[in-house]
Amino acid sequence: MWKNEYDRWREFKEMDEKLSSQLKEIEDDEQSLEDAFYKNLEFGTGGMRGKLGPGTNRMNIYTIRRAAEGLATYVNDQGLSNRGVAIAYDSRYMSKEFAVETARVLGYHGIPSYVFTSLRPTPELSFAVRHLKTAAGVVVTASHNPPEYNGFKAYNEDGGQLPPLQAESMIGFVNKVENELNVDAADQKQLEEDGLLHWIDEKVDAEYLEQLKSVTIQPDIKKDISLVFTPLHGTARDLVQKGLEQSGFSSVHIVEEQAQPDPEFSTVASPNPEEHQAFAMAIEQGKAVGADLLLATDPDADRMGAAVPDKNGEYQVLTGNQTGALMLDYILEHSPDVPDNGLLIKTIVTSEFGRVIADAHNIGTLDTLTGFKFIGEKIKEYEQSGEYEFMFGYEESYGYLVKPFARDKDAVQAAILIAEVGAYYKNQGKTLLDALEELYQKHGYFLEDLQSVKLEGKSGADKIKTIMEDFRDAGITEAGGKKVVAVEDYSTMTRHYVEGGATEEIELPTSNVLKFILEDDCWFCLRPSGTEPKIKFYYGAKSGSRKDSEKILEALKETVNDRLHALI
Repeated sequence: MWKNEYDRWREFKEMDEKLSSQLKEIEDDEQSLEDAFYKNLEFGTGGMRGKLGPGTNRMNIYTIRRAAEGLATYVNDQGLSNRGVAIAYDSRYMSKEFAVETARVLGYHGIPSYVFTSLRPTPELSFAVRHLKTAAGVVVTASHNPPEYNGFKAYNEDGGQLPPLQAESMIGFVNKVENELNVDAADQKQLEEDGLLHWIDEKVDAEYLEQLKSVTIQPDIKKDISLVFTPLHGTARDLVQKGLEQSGFSSVHIVEEQAQPDPEFSTVASPNPEEHQAFAMAIEQGKAVGADLLLATDPDADRMGAAVPDKNGEYQVLTGNQTGALMLDYILEHSPDVPDNGLLIKTIVTSEFGRVIADAHNIGTLDTLTGFKFIGEKIKEYEQSGEYEFMFGYEESYGYLVKPFARDKDAVQAAILIAEVGAYYKNQGKTLLDALEELYQKHGYFLEDLQSVKLEGKSGADKIKTIMEDFRDAGITEAGGKKVVAVEDYSTMTRHYVEGGATEEIELPTSNVLKFILEDDCWFCLRPSGTEPKIKFYYGAKSGSRKDSEKILEALKETVNDRLHALI
């Protein structure tokens, strides 16, 4: 019962002074106390993420120590403790403190840590794990969540987020920590003296920037393109700026008001390039300087968004699917040698546009579950087997990987490549919107949308469960005027065909996801978020014209929303 957990914290005599004060502030607010203590903050397959504050269901030094204790046990269990753990962090409240707490717990177990002296992008941490050959990695970040959130993401020795089997093992070790208040942590100064806490920075930066040169496909093309870039108060400024400079882009304008790290993300409602409002200041500056392309990265720099002026001079923000399609087509069209066993890797909720482009260039496409860890896992598998050669990986949520020297989505790489794509088309007198229209005319008009429904707390979790059960059991045979061809239930790893009733196995890990495959290459999908109190609804439509695809998309959303509103 949550009250027992609250009492345990309230009676803890060595409680951190700040947390003790925060706990006292909510002592008369039973709803807040219940939300803070009704469960342990879940450590899932991607780590953990939550609101800052006191409580077992909050991000604080004690829940961080619990996660770090689990990681220490995991590393020791792998027999890799001597190789240590690389640690990075973003610009959020408590990020550096949580990074140091992680190192202190690891150091107590004799495991060395390699910690950046200041904030760094998530993909650089992925690279650092591989470069330093550590046993694991940690990034303290809540990505693009609101300011009151932070998180802890764990990486394996390949630099990828933990895939299911490894995650299951680590989750087990974390869950075995019975009392987060009693986790031991060594003294920071003593760890530094004993060689168990190493501070790292510029050398890893230099090696990453050297690898970044390989992202450029046509180094000799004219780079006469004007760019505006905003890191949205996060970690990407230095690496993106240096990467663009070494790639030959000289006209780069930084949105200075958003260039400095700011845990409040004070100039945006949300520091997420998926949301168009995040581009407001970049658009203003873009109009002032006549920029050809706007770039934005989220706080931990694993997501990148782009915006392009239309014929009326108004900037249009590209979707993740559109940007991915443009980069994929450019890679396959202009790489000097596209291997016969080349492979595109995308997620099940990413547009089918990419598959059609890959087919046109005679390379294969592999679908994975949502989450870049699954893409990273497949890159490693095929590197070892030689069965396929990785060409590009992406997901609709603005995550891309061009070259696998990192094993997580990399906004720095994406910024360099999309700038090159923009320059290439400008040399032909075209914008990225013109190039996109040509791809649509060639392959069909693929349009997608995403709706997120936020349902917080225990009651919200119950509603999300009810929604999934309803759609699972409803026997839906039509949506948006399109017949349902098949229903894919990733919780049972089965694909059920409506006509004829046949069922076949899906060769992917289990996940609480439902995807409805409709006629004419249309679809919709339901997925509860693993990191936020949300359920997400993804939609895909395709036809021979933009107007028809827009109509199909709206009809799909209307069908789903009518059912959803009856449930919540």
